[in-house]
Amino acid sequence: MHIITKIAPRYAHLETFAASMPQIFEHEGEVIYRGRNLIKTMTAPDGTLVNVKRYHQPSGPNRLIYSWGLRESKGSRAFRYPAILAAKDIGTPDAIALVEERNSLGLLCYSYLITVQSPYPYTLYAMGDAKEGEYEALAEALGRFAAHLHEQEVLHKDFTPGNILWMHDTEGYHFALVDINRMAFGPVSPKTGLATLCRLWGPKTFVRLTVESYAQARDYDVATAVQYVMERRARFWRRYGKKHTI
Repeated sequence: MHIITKIAPRYAHLETFAASMPQIFEHEGEVIYRGRNLIKTMTAPDGTLVNVKRYHQPSGPNRLIYSWGLRESKGSRAFRYPAILAAKDIGTPDAIALVEERNSLGLLCYSYLITVQSPYPYTLYAMGDAKEGEYEALAEALGRFAAHLHEQEVLHKDFTPGNILWMHDTEGYHFALVDINRMAFGPVSPKTGLATLCRLWGPKTFVRLTVESYAQARDYDVATAVQYVMERRARFWRRYGKKHTI
């Protein structure tokens, strides 16, 4: 097995640790997500708490497409995008390294994305059982954050509750994006931007306030925006509820 390591310059001192990930991943760290991909937290040799996401081995045509560079892999995009977001003042955990395992034929096997573990303690799933009076300021701040994201010509195609981290301090609300491999860069129309708000979690009033704040920040008609999102949101959750337990 051949190991390829890409390391962010500021974390060059962790290159040996990163390159060892295929050997240590199975028996070190704490699992925080188990699914198609596996995510663990670990402590790097310099004391940095890191997040390690192991991407599943691609199969079928995708394995050839990613291995031959016909399409950039998810891990490669997730490693490259944080620098783009940072330049636009959009929060996301620092990328430390990308480690790829390739077999004797050069085909991509597992890959490991290593990032700094975000200090933000909450996701928007916390809004699932939020009560009136607990979420209004957060909703308004989230709308402004989404507007800033789109005004900076960044579209997160998976703008869902688990991929939006947040915290609150004396300066207000702060947000960070994770799972950023599915993004588009370029002008984002108000309607396209609004469509990404349809999968938000929580009370209808929370979503409505978020949309109102977003529309105001982008100088878009508020009533039109709310109607558009709430109708699309209802359709999305009806479809989702047929296949999943909500």
